[in-house]
Amino acid sequence: MPRRTIPVALLLILIAIAAFVLPPARAAAPATASAAQETPHRWWWPPWPWPPRPPKPPHLPAMQATDVSVSGLSSGGYMAVQFDVAYSDLVTGAGIIAGGPYGCSQGRLDTATAVCSCTGLLPCNIKPGGTHPAALAATAATYEKQGGIAPLANLARHRIWLFSGAADTLVPRPVMDDLQAWYSRYTTLIAYRRDLPAQHAMPTDRYGNACGDLGTPYINNCGFDAAGALLQWIYPGLVPRSTAPDAGRMIEFDQSEFLADPEAHGMALRGYLYVPRDCEASHGRGCRLHIAFHGCQQNWANVGDQFIRHAGYNAWADSNRLLVLYPQTAAIYPLANPNACWDWFSYDDPAYARRQGRQMAAIKRMVDRLTRHQ
Repeated sequence: MPRRTIPVALLLILIAIAAFVLPPARAAAPATASAAQETPHRWWWPPWPWPPRPPKPPHLPAMQATDVSVSGLSSGGYMAVQFDVAYSDLVTGAGIIAGGPYGCSQGRLDTATAVCSCTGLLPCNIKPGGTHPAALAATAATYEKQGGIAPLANLARHRIWLFSGAADTLVPRPVMDDLQAWYSRYTTLIAYRRDLPAQHAMPTDRYGNACGDLGTPYINNCGFDAAGALLQWIYPGLVPRSTAPDAGRMIEFDQSEFLADPEAHGMALRGYLYVPRDCEASHGRGCRLHIAFHGCQQNWANVGDQFIRHAGYNAWADSNRLLVLYPQTAAIYPLANPNACWDWFSYDDPAYARRQGRQMAAIKRMVDRLTRHQ
């Protein structure tokens, strides 16, 4: 009579069940305190420990800065416009590179990627006046009446610096021209640079790809210091930038303090703050605050520290007592926000362009911390 055998498939099932229900054998007591803090073995599948979680970043330090301004590239440019408009009672000026008018997308992805930029699957429909600045201004007026943004009259004192690369294929010049037209309804203090053959990137005079290249890290050496130009326009009278290596400190901080579960809403767990030595010694007293919004695919996860170190802001910060806040986005896969853009087309929040928008309110809380409003 032949012996009975357990089928291989049944044996594998029994092993899997055992891994679920049986606790692992107890290990000997750890010999050191550090060993005692290792991640414990779980009692369910898979039968191995989770990798240890990275330590939580520190809190954003409280500072006493004043004179808040913003700037940004691409989706960061749109975010800078949104923040400038929604908090015009707080902000004094903005620098926009390859962005567009306030509320341009109207909360629609197809409009964002075919009318406000050429970044989607639909045919690009960029043309002069194509974003309809007058209609967008009417929407802004409605938000103002509803209390969603600060009074638009505040924009009269804002100093606005604009840049459009002549070779930009993702946000062509007509979109930036519409942004100029939109801002011109509220202020005459506008500088607009559009004569450089730059692609879609942050222009610098010392770092990055060739000026006409399109690609990561979206920083191009065009022989032009855009960060310096916009800061000098927003803050007249700045002294020349430092020519020494960065002397300040780059502080990593916890963004979840300002937005619960930030990665679920398109913001990273970690943000960064550049603090010049003089500002650190004075806890920000006598220092200004500038917020630099990176573009899509320019967050830390995509380009490391290239934007926060090489976009051009820090050398000006060192010589002019300027804090630079670098908030960070996170991708949301697979469809909502795979390129780690700022929310300027309602991928996370229908109130994306107003004060109550999640990302907008999170940045405002950071500003409050750095200006001692909380």
